[in-house]
Amino acid sequence: MSTSGRTSQRTRPRVGPLTATTERAPSLDVDALLDDRGTGIIVCCGSGGVGKTTTSAALALRAAERGRKVVVLTIDPARRLAQSMGIEELDNTPRPVPGVGGPAGGSLDAMMLDMKRTFDEVVLSQATPEKARSILDNPFYIALSSSFSGTQEYMAMEKLGQIHAQAQQDGSYDLIVVDTPPSRSALDFLDAPERLSSFLDGRFIRLLLAPAKGPARLMTAGVGLITNALTKILGAQVLRDMQTFVAAFDTLFGGFRQRAQKTFSLLQADGTAFLVVAAPEPDALREAAYFVERLTEDEMPLAGLVVNRASAPVAVDLSVEEATAAADRLVAIEHDSTTAGLLRLHADRGRIVAREAHLRERWATEHPGVPTTVVAALSTDVHDLDGLRRVGSLLADG
Repeated sequence: MSTSGRTSQRTRPRVGPLTATTERAPSLDVDALLDDRGTGIIVCCGSGGVGKTTTSAALALRAAERGRKVVVLTIDPARRLAQSMGIEELDNTPRPVPGVGGPAGGSLDAMMLDMKRTFDEVVLSQATPEKARSILDNPFYIALSSSFSGTQEYMAMEKLGQIHAQAQQDGSYDLIVVDTPPSRSALDFLDAPERLSSFLDGRFIRLLLAPAKGPARLMTAGVGLITNALTKILGAQVLRDMQTFVAAFDTLFGGFRQRAQKTFSLLQADGTAFLVVAAPEPDALREAAYFVERLTEDEMPLAGLVVNRASAPVAVDLSVEEATAAADRLVAIEHDSTTAGLLRLHADRGRIVAREAHLRERWATEHPGVPTTVVAALSTDVHDLDGLRRVGSLLADG
């Protein structure tokens, strides 16, 4: 979505490549971010497979146990979040996470986006019962709400807007943590309203569907020719379904666009913080650079970078070169392959740690304005609240 013509009322300094200086940015203070009551939304974005869902859940849990009233919304179709929080299944309704609370008075709810149900809820809330039923039963709407490109991201915007509006009314939450889709398209929810708007409001579509929207005199020879061609390609029934859908949906469309623009402005506001999550790998850090650039371009408030699943430094004070040389000597002189193998494992681990440190250093040099926290990889998968607490501690200590 273009940001031209938008005015930003941001009062705090923005971080990102545009603030780059010769000085290195400070470490990301995760606890300060979570404790800041002015922060109402945290959006975790990044490429797939970097632990974004776990990071989102750990941040939400830590915030709740520090006194915030939190809801975490995941758009990731995986069930890891529900499993780690001890919930049988997540759906479109926020559900309390058992075992969270304490003297700080916080709370934690979790939910998973159901894009079709969210779309249905919007239609039902905006249309008369008769018109809503004609839309919900329309085959073209069923396909659009279930699988059309961009619908998931658009409905994520809708759901975020709904939760925020409700929280403003009843005070149910003071922090919303959003886990975005697991791919480079994680920022597509910034573009989704414009793309869906362009599809439903495009001049070409409206020209093709003119018979469903006006009197017969609009059916010019050119439009009739195009419609006849479409009928041959798509079939008369499909075209009629499209025409019926647009005619019924037209009165709702303005509301969709208005709410999407409102949510987009909400994402730009000072109360929102974006965290880019990456693994210490070249591809993931390149994607992180893309996200940083894109967030800066769209004037989104970037809080910092989380480098997840980093290899912990080796405890033994033995260099890679020394370990390799010792392993070679043991094999050549003493034929001790077992000890030599352990030394080579130590050397390999040292190389990995050094490579990751080099990648992080290079990324930091290119983006010195982005505060960063480094989270060491755990030896086991996160499958419960204790595991999420451990990740939260590592986020804060990184």
